[in-house]
Amino acid sequence: MAKKRKPTCPVKAYARAVVRGKIVAGKLVKLACKRHLDDLKNAAQRGLVWDGDAARHAIAFFGHLRHSTGEWANQPFELQPWQCFVIGSLYGWKRADGLRRFRTAYVEVARKNGKSVLLAGTALYALIADHELGAHVYAAATTRDQARIVFSEAERMVSASAPLRARVTPTVNNLAVLRTSSWFRPLSADATKMDGLNVHFAAVDEVHEHPNAEIIQKLNTATGARRQPLIFEITTAGYNRQSICRQHHEFSVKTLEDSLPHEASDSWFAYIATIDPGDDWMNPAVWIKANPSLSVTVKVEDLKRQVDEAREMPAQQNAIRRLRLNEWTEQVTRWIDMGVWADGAEPFNEDELTGRTCYGGLDLARVNDLSSLALVFPPEQPDEKVKVIWRHWCPQEDILRRVRRDRAPYMVWRDQGYLIATEGNTTDFKFLEAEIIELSTRFNILEIAYDRTFAGELVRNLQDEGITMVEFGQDFISMGPAAAEFMRLLIGRALKHGGNPIATWCASNVAVRRDPAGNEKPDKERSSEKIDAIVSAIMAVGRLQTAQGGSIYEERGLLVF
Repeated sequence: MAKKRKPTCPVKAYARAVVRGKIVAGKLVKLACKRHLDDLKNAAQRGLVWDGDAARHAIAFFGHLRHSTGEWANQPFELQPWQCFVIGSLYGWKRADGLRRFRTAYVEVARKNGKSVLLAGTALYALIADHELGAHVYAAATTRDQARIVFSEAERMVSASAPLRARVTPTVNNLAVLRTSSWFRPLSADATKMDGLNVHFAAVDEVHEHPNAEIIQKLNTATGARRQPLIFEITTAGYNRQSICRQHHEFSVKTLEDSLPHEASDSWFAYIATIDPGDDWMNPAVWIKANPSLSVTVKVEDLKRQVDEAREMPAQQNAIRRLRLNEWTEQVTRWIDMGVWADGAEPFNEDELTGRTCYGGLDLARVNDLSSLALVFPPEQPDEKVKVIWRHWCPQEDILRRVRRDRAPYMVWRDQGYLIATEGNTTDFKFLEAEIIELSTRFNILEIAYDRTFAGELVRNLQDEGITMVEFGQDFISMGPAAAEFMRLLIGRALKHGGNPIATWCASNVAVRRDPAGNEKPDKERSSEKIDAIVSAIMAVGRLQTAQGGSIYEERGLLVF
């Protein structure tokens, strides 16, 4: 008797089709699919398990649901391939203990791609089929009316489905499963009333509209008593770079680019559908990148009409590009391509640099944050690359604060030896001074560039120890040539950084400011997070550049008006 063939996994099928180019998708969706395929091969080493039956069970649940509005009213909810990928990934990936891997899901797609109905269906699955007694499920948004969009969709789904009506008891603003003491409710936007929540699942719609992080933080802190809670965020791109949505977008991008330690990113699912940088937003061929439901829930003619109108009315362009093509408007462009950065990540042993000549760059914290020293070693052989090593310091108490507040894995970096924790809650310059002096006995440090704003006594003491300290301005005159040389080395694959994880994180954060002549320098205010490692490396490269007689600026000079 022929062996029964196992059904095709829709999650893997979608991922393979995207990676192979059979489904048109943007770079970030391709990275999400590649992440899944890579994890199927390697994640078992990290204690992660793929449960295809669980993925298919969650996907099949949507077949019991019915659409309630528009042309799809009363028809079964048939997930699109991209939605199968999202739902299957969330419920198919498990930890070694059998509990769900992902605890946060960030999904970003353009409008009209079925975000709210997907949230509503997933919330109902969490209420009915997630094997959680006393499951408390919430639809959360900036206003009660916005939260009711998802909740009301779920109400209509229950009303239209006989199997769901038999299990779910509706009352005012409440869907209850009496047998398991579980319920689903829309949540008031008043974060002051969220204390005491015990969240199993939260559906957070239109995250870009949240004015601050308070609601999402309250939801996250309310999951501690649950075995496998899930915060499911779905949104369209926003415009506020300081928002919680932008923070989660940036973290998602870094997760997809694999520029964060797995300890920090393994529990975070990300799917971002947007057109790519350089795409012509008016070209219909790229619209599917931001609209994976194109020609199904997204009508091509309607989208074409809006794009054509925006072409003739520039005032509408930002809104159309953000809402219908999922582009962040008024956003700062990240300076470093992380694919280029990864080319310099080949590890090397810094002991092999002992006794070698190098140039330093020192970026000190104001009071209680990250400080970085970069040492840049010029090549001694014709085919050798410029090498850079770092030391990073942070007060121990600030490490604890940042771990609680952010998702930067400072404790992981400390435990791995990449981050040196100093005692207290402020930068211990005496400790840094001793470390730098010790490094000067190992390496031939010709100069250390520094920003005089925070240096003071530290610089004087190092000079007294015989270390040449060179003031390095943070303006375009000093930073412009150095930044250009740093980028020239990166793009030319002539810089080897060894994959230092803090430097990699900082590299993924860097945004630049440009003067009217086109000169660039890193901008800490515009950057999404800390960039100290890159600033210190740029200063060191600047001193190396000066010592070697310049680079491209020797030929054309600094551009000025």
